Amino acid sequence: MSRFFLIIMGLALATVSMTSCIKEEDYLVDSSARLGFSVDTVSFDTVFATMATVTQAVKVYNNYDEPILIDAVTLGHGTSSRFRINVDGDTGFVARNVEIGGHDSIFIFVQANINPNDQTSPYIVTDSIVFDFNKKRQYLPLQAYGRNAVYHLPTYPRQVYRLYVNSRGQIDTLWIPFSIIDCANWDHTRPHVIIGYAVVNSNETLHLNAGEELYFGAGACLWVYDSATLDVRGSQSAPVVFSSVRHDSYYDSLPGQWQGIWLSSGSKDNYMEWACVENAVVGIQADTNVNNNPTLDIRNCVVQNHSMVGILGQGAYIVGDNLLVSCCGQSVVDLRYGGRYQFHNSTLANYWRYDSRKTPSLVLSNYYAYSTTMVFPRPMEADFRNCIVYGNYNGRDNSGEIMFDRIENAGFDVTFRNCVLRTNLVADGSGGNIVGRDPKFSDAYKHDFVPLKDSPAAKAGDGSYITIPNDLNGTPRGNPPTIGAFEAKEQEGQKLNYFFR
Repeated sequence: MSRFFLIIMGLALATVSMTSCIKEEDYLVDSSARLGFSVDTVSFDTVFATMATVTQAVKVYNNYDEPILIDAVTLGHGTSSRFRINVDGDTGFVARNVEIGGHDSIFIFVQANINPNDQTSPYIVTDSIVFDFNKKRQYLPLQAYGRNAVYHLPTYPRQVYRLYVNSRGQIDTLWIPFSIIDCANWDHTRPHVIIGYAVVNSNETLHLNAGEELYFGAGACLWVYDSATLDVRGSQSAPVVFSSVRHDSYYDSLPGQWQGIWLSSGSKDNYMEWACVENAVVGIQADTNVNNNPTLDIRNCVVQNHSMVGILGQGAYIVGDNLLVSCCGQSVVDLRYGGRYQFHNSTLANYWRYDSRKTPSLVLSNYYAYSTTMVFPRPMEADFRNCIVYGNYNGRDNSGEIMFDRIENAGFDVTFRNCVLRTNLVADGSGGNIVGRDPKFSDAYKHDFVPLKDSPAAKAGDGSYITIPNDLNGTPRGNPPTIGAFEAKEQEGQKLNYFFR
């Protein structure tokens, strides 16, 4: 018999001897005794029907000197319950003879799985964990907010590929599980849950109206294919939401939970207004341009909390106005391989807090490098007006939050006018720019990017660049306007209502 086995046997016997030494007369039998719980109610927020939730742990305390013997721990609705419990390792519907030592505790793990129904609005599912001991019952309430949804599940697991350059510098393929969206019969009444890649097929347009919600599982993506179009028309009171499928508190604002929106090469005339895109790897990726119209016209939108980049343009034509792009692991806006770009009245703010960021908030490049010896020039045109580009990254050699990655034999026409910038690439005062002065956001680390009333951005904008009369909060633009996506607060303590909160 091995030494390891003897040790395990010894520990098991020791455990048995310790538990067996508790005699029946040693247990607390007072009928007024009560168990303590780490929470008053075990609650699950926004559970999509048929999808299991994350597991929550609740502690059950015995606050008395004597041990307590619980005759049974079960669910109030028994086998028909939409909840499941694990009582100190016991996964059955009933756990019997559960001991809790004096001033000790046990864990109970709880999970919810909601049945679908015909409701389009959220509904509440309830139950309770029932503790039978000392000839009485004690209850711990359970509740979950359920939602019905339309599910997009992969139906073509190995037929579409995405080209990429592998570690050997060779073009390789990545097989992608995907489904094709039936744009003509899209359900506008319920949220949509996307698993894998959901494809807007060639020559199709996906129309999304005010208040629609799309939720994405791990690695999922909305893929707008060659000759396809995404048309998003939200409103300030009812934005279109693109977010991760998990909503419990830890995951509610966790970056990198899904892949992002991919406007792939050949997609055209994409339009987004009043939308929130959050918690992906790359929020929006726009590749190339196929006509004289913008690859993406985006206005009155929030793009936030992405593990890599908020908006990634690759040889694209992007027009953006009244945008907040914030808090990304690399850049909030990365414009590479040349292209045409125009950003007006926008706040590009990166106060990343998950680890050390090594990339400026805004990156622009005018070439494509296939290898170290094969570099192709791609002219870059970019115009920033009434924008804030700021963050908590000092840059290499204190270069700040903007990087020009350019080669000399390609066009590089990049201008800033009436912007607040953290950079050494633009001179303070040139073109009405304010360089190196903190824009004094209300609370950048809590995603409150409204400038305070004494911000250098307040009343420093140029009104001739204003084409949208209200800021991202719906506040009328001043004359002169505040630089960025938000008008400055008129007074300290002023409460503002972000549409995406």
